[in-house]
Amino acid sequence: MKVTKLDDVDSIQYKSEKPTESALKNEHDYLAAEKLTKKLLENGLITQTEFEKIMAKNRETFTPLLAEIMS
Repeated sequence: MKVTKLDDVDSIQYKSEKPTESALKNEHDYLAAEKLTKKLLENGLITQTEFEKIMAKNRETFTPLLAEIMS
């Protein structure tokens, strides 16, 4: 394992933006769709493959804040 020492951490710029109202609504809608889709899977109304396809489409539709790490 290679370890890198950071000497000048004060020079690192962190960028943090407050989410917009639209982004928060998309996040809420995505979580609601995820919850519903999980219920469909748990009740045997859809297959695991269908669940994965629906969730991929939900990530495209709602673009949740963490979509990059979810896919």
